[in-house]
Amino acid sequence: MDAKAIAGLIAPFAQLSPELLEQTATYLALLLKWNARVNLTAVRDSREMVTRHFGESFFAAERLLSVHAVHLVHGVHQPRETTTVIDVGSGAGFPGLPLAMFSPNAQVVLIESHAKKVAFLNEVISALGLRNARVARQRAEEYPGRAELVTMRAVEMFEKSIHAAHKLVAEGGRLALMIGAVQIRLAKEEIGQLAWNEAMPVPGSHSRVLLVGTKGTSPDKVE
Repeated sequence: MDAKAIAGLIAPFAQLSPELLEQTATYLALLLKWNARVNLTAVRDSREMVTRHFGESFFAAERLLSVHAVHLVHGVHQPRETTTVIDVGSGAGFPGLPLAMFSPNAQVVLIESHAKKVAFLNEVISALGLRNARVARQRAEEYPGRAELVTMRAVEMFEKSIHAAHKLVAEGGRLALMIGAVQIRLAKEEIGQLAWNEAMPVPGSHSRVLLVGTKGTSPDKVE
């Protein structure tokens, strides 16, 4: 699929530069190639891959990392640049790699424990020339670092994984979850100490949302 076709499919989610569209085309070609022999995603149709994986990830990138993104800091909504990102359970790289593609100034760590998925992620990073992304082959519970933004999407054992992800969030940082609407209540119950913003519906979906919580801010102050 070429960049022009990808642009049309991604338009409802985000507006991408020609360079980002070309990178996405390269990434998609690798995903299709690898997915034929390694189970990276249950999605097999290339158009659905663009909307479900790339579209949703770039939707999150615009709202989390763009210069217009607004963060909750000490109960006040204000712009702030995010420089460190951890993506928990990256799998085929979503949303972590699109976040790195979208924001070259952000240093993105992809946490993934499966060897074949790690090999795929490293090939994509090399093919796209992403100097701001690296893969940590380990479980989130074992990773020693912290980040201003921690993301998680479509991971197994959600209740366990969300606690591991929460521990990786630096003070004043954010936990961003790409989940089904039915999981919103569970997320807030499991991690009640975060100040949760109102869930943002993902375009083209009746059930998926982007839910963001800030660490170290009183939940009572969230608008």
